[in-house]
Amino acid sequence: MTVAAQRERLLNQPLGGRFGLYLGLGLVLTVGGLGLLIPALLGAHRDRAWHLFLVNWLFFTSLATGSIAVSAVHKIANAKWSGVIIRFAQANVFFLPVSFAGFLLIFGPGYHHIFPEMHGLSHGKELWLSRPWMFWRLFIGLGALYTIAFRFIWSDLLPDVQAVAGHATGAVRARFEAWAARARYDGSAESLARQEVKVHRMAPIYIVTYAFVMTAIAFDCIMALQPHWFSNLLGGFFFMGAFLAGHMLLVHTSMYGSNTLGFSDLVSPKQRHDLGKLCFGFTVFWAYLMWAQFLVIWYGNLPEETGFVFARLWGPWMPIGRAVFLGVFLIPFIGLLGVKPKKTKLTLGLFAAISLVAIWLERYLLVLPSVTRLPGPAFGMPELGATLLFAGLFLLAYWFFTQRYPMVSPRLAMITIEGELHHAESMFDHDEAESDYMPEAQH
Repeated sequence: MTVAAQRERLLNQPLGGRFGLYLGLGLVLTVGGLGLLIPALLGAHRDRAWHLFLVNWLFFTSLATGSIAVSAVHKIANAKWSGVIIRFAQANVFFLPVSFAGFLLIFGPGYHHIFPEMHGLSHGKELWLSRPWMFWRLFIGLGALYTIAFRFIWSDLLPDVQAVAGHATGAVRARFEAWAARARYDGSAESLARQEVKVHRMAPIYIVTYAFVMTAIAFDCIMALQPHWFSNLLGGFFFMGAFLAGHMLLVHTSMYGSNTLGFSDLVSPKQRHDLGKLCFGFTVFWAYLMWAQFLVIWYGNLPEETGFVFARLWGPWMPIGRAVFLGVFLIPFIGLLGVKPKKTKLTLGLFAAISLVAIWLERYLLVLPSVTRLPGPAFGMPELGATLLFAGLFLLAYWFFTQRYPMVSPRLAMITIEGELHHAESMFDHDEAESDYMPEAQH
């Protein structure tokens, strides 16, 4: 297929995916989750339900914000290999309004079921951890982060919306043309250059805001649950864990999405190898941050610091602590150490799934020992309801994006395709064979 034919294909097909699995599974999980969560919130186990509400809010907010951070970093680094798959990371932006609503519920009816009484602290710490101060700084921070995220994604979508509009029909075409007209984007080289400047300006702004706001979330929604414990590194550990989760999620959304759209031939083993290297690298970095926290706390041997760690690595919580270590670090580290597992769909998808489940367990382990009245971990109907609800809403939000916007950027995908066409000129692809490139790029 010629480059011109490939470009025409990209203009005609990016709106063709139905993503029916996300819609069907999302509806089932949402309805089932509500059916389990509402009785739990009204019954005797409301504390347990709210605890898992917070756990799942932290996890799925991490997935959404971390995925957008992946896209922003690729823009900052001017990455050319990810043009076919990067929109699958950006599509998580529609979960952000759901996340914001969840935040309001946590600091509204859920507050007294989650957070301890902030008494017996120094005056400054008691004031800082008071409900109004925590609410307003997170309200402002999340509002700023989510606004920047939408502006960043919209800026990157606009050229694709304008390009695809001529190949769309009916209401979709009218909506795309109206958006391009409002933004005064006409598809010319000058307007594209202006848009690229805007995208590359918004990307670092998002990353900096992401680091600050996710640190605030870690301090206020994890550390404040046990206010006498503190770790200066918890914020970095939390937002880098979200960044790792964003990469692992991209493995699965890009595989399923490219198959649904009929673009699976454009996601080459070379691209999976590059994505797998990032998954592997940030897996190692997560372990480094965990060890850096553990070593300083344990070496200091202060009871108010070591108690947090001791509660999670010994006694009834120890099996979950071991599962987190195995699932986030050891298994993906060993599994993705070689070249071939990163290029193979089955192995890359398997280790990404293990990592995502273990990151959920990590969020669970960070929260539950600080708030539960039970002697150890428990997972029943109250916990299941919140988990199913958030998973369902996440899938529905993703599906909603796929039905409104191009899921592959023709502009960015062509950069990747042309890069693979000229792969013989690269000095960095020594781990790639000819068969690792797109079929059209092997000749």
